[in-house]
Amino acid sequence: MADPDPADLSRLRNIGIVAHIDAGKTTTTERVLFYTESTHKMGEVDDGTTETDFDPEESQRGITIYSAAVTCFWQGHTVNIIDTPGHVDFTAEVQRSLRVLDGAAVVFSAVEGVEAQSETVWRQADQYDVPRICFINKLDRIGADWESVLGQIETRLHGVPVAVTAPMMPGPQQLEGIIDLVTQEAVTFEGDLGEQVKRGPIPEQYADLAAEWRGKLLEAVATTSDALTETFLETDTLPEADLRAGLRAATLEGKLQPVFCGSSLHRVGVQPLLDGVVDYLPSPLDRGAVTGTHPNPKKADEKQVRKPDPSEPLAALAFKIVADKHGDLYFVRVYSGTLKTGSRLLNPRTGKKELVNQIWRMQADSRTKVDEVGPGDIVGLFGPKEAVTGDTLCDQAQPIVLESIRFPETVISMAVEPESSADRKKLEETMVRLSRQDPTFDARINPETGQTIVSGMGELHLEVIKNRMERDFNLKIRVHKPRVSYRETVKAGPPIAGRGEFDRALAEGAVDHAEVTVTLERMELEDAAAEPIAFVHTLPHDFPKATLAIVKQAALDEARGGGVVGYPLSGVKLTVTGVDYIPGTTSETALSAASARAVRDCLDEGDCVLLEPKMKLEVVTPGEFLGNIQADLQSRRAIITGSEPRGDLTVVDAEVALAKMFGYSTQVRSLSQGRASYSMELLKYDAAPPEVLEEMLG
Repeated sequence: MADPDPADLSRLRNIGIVAHIDAGKTTTTERVLFYTESTHKMGEVDDGTTETDFDPEESQRGITIYSAAVTCFWQGHTVNIIDTPGHVDFTAEVQRSLRVLDGAAVVFSAVEGVEAQSETVWRQADQYDVPRICFINKLDRIGADWESVLGQIETRLHGVPVAVTAPMMPGPQQLEGIIDLVTQEAVTFEGDLGEQVKRGPIPEQYADLAAEWRGKLLEAVATTSDALTETFLETDTLPEADLRAGLRAATLEGKLQPVFCGSSLHRVGVQPLLDGVVDYLPSPLDRGAVTGTHPNPKKADEKQVRKPDPSEPLAALAFKIVADKHGDLYFVRVYSGTLKTGSRLLNPRTGKKELVNQIWRMQADSRTKVDEVGPGDIVGLFGPKEAVTGDTLCDQAQPIVLESIRFPETVISMAVEPESSADRKKLEETMVRLSRQDPTFDARINPETGQTIVSGMGELHLEVIKNRMERDFNLKIRVHKPRVSYRETVKAGPPIAGRGEFDRALAEGAVDHAEVTVTLERMELEDAAAEPIAFVHTLPHDFPKATLAIVKQAALDEARGGGVVGYPLSGVKLTVTGVDYIPGTTSETALSAASARAVRDCLDEGDCVLLEPKMKLEVVTPGEFLGNIQADLQSRRAIITGSEPRGDLTVVDAEVALAKMFGYSTQVRSLSQGRASYSMELLKYDAAPPEVLEEMLG
């Protein structure tokens, strides 16, 4: 079959495969690539031979760490797939992928059901308004419960799941095939690799099951529009064409999530899932125009709109940067216009121009060079120098700033140092490159010790970064024990006022003068990814934007530089209430110094509160080890917020300080004979016990 016309946007699907770790995302992707003839051999996660887990670290651990982009073709459609990580330490990979994708396929294990990271990715998909379909995988495993998972999607994720396929299971761990509830056919998968899809009448023993779930499907779709409701009430059914159209419309609007089922490992149900990607997930045309703002502050109120049309001004978003032996490779999603090799694009954040030297279509770790691409395309670029994740690249004459990507704060840090002083500069360069690639990685030098402190999302995240530094950058480093990344804030109460002044004598009696007044007050953060410092001002409407920008940058830099103990401020609102300066005479240095001193004045006046990262913890354990697990959690100051049965297992939910969780992976294995698992993500920053602060202040 010939590849579809890339200019036909209605036949393009940009999707992500997302899920909790071990739900079967990568295996599902491998099956998809094989059945779409994108690969000639079916890779296996357990063998380390998968197409998308091509990084040595991924093959060794059997998990996905870096999102990988691949392209395949199905039923006359082009499908760009991003296989994303399931481990919570790499949640940024999922977040930035969902930001640029049009739809998602969410994979659930039929045994474990909705797990912690399932909730995280579902919430991220809600945040970016991404339509999704679901795939209940591993139905041939002990303890698989298809109906229970459907119920969990509804109760735990607040989704509206509607089954479009049902399993044919004569007994536990026996999956013969599936029932297509739309076409009312039995579907089996034959051949050595399940490549032959056979459709036929539904066997009599599954007739009642098919009738029950077909009825639920018809009712769910009928309620999504008045016309469908009327047809359903009159005829007690819906024509297949109307059912498909109604299901597609409801999926695109987020009213329903079609649910497929099967077993990727044993090659059951993957082709119907591919049909669902084509039938129910959106094209770039369905997603419509994107909106943004003008980078000029004077035009910030003017909404900028870009349609998915190759003749529109170019607008693209850089969502990922990867170190490559030829330089940094930028992954971008083109939203409008035509991107050509040799283009000079504007980066509105920096105001600088970025050159596009090469454009590559990506196929996991292989790629093909192209001269130009259009709306909806996801490609790799060589050439840009200063762009970072979340930056817009656009037409110089018609600039636009697209919504960027906001990431959670780092929670854990460790000191690293080169084994030889000759490698110190190389370490600094490596830190810069890594922090540009990974927005949840941060590196800074401790001014007191001279050590380089690197921060990330968890112990595994830091371990992978350390291995990358040694393997990819040939750095020999020593690392110190990981430690918690604390934050500081001020006590709740009325705003604390601060004043900063700068005066310096100039030639001929002139004075370089600036005075800035600010207030600082406690602010409750809505979620872990919220901006830690809110900046506002009460200056006149006509106050010069350039002067305000200098004041804002200096004030925020001082706040991020640390409070009494030296940790960055978080959960504070910083308000500039006054700026006194001499236009044409006052220097940028004077404005910056006065702003910083005003913030420091607030911190000297206010009481410091130390904040520690509180984690949302989920432990899944066989029942016989529940007592051990709970007792251990209580010894770690954990607050157990709930527990529920999940088949033969029990799920324990808790909130716990990260400081108490170092080495937990080893402990939970020893408490459960290796049979319990857990996942943990940042919930919030909360006040640390007074003794922690007292110990720091000595």
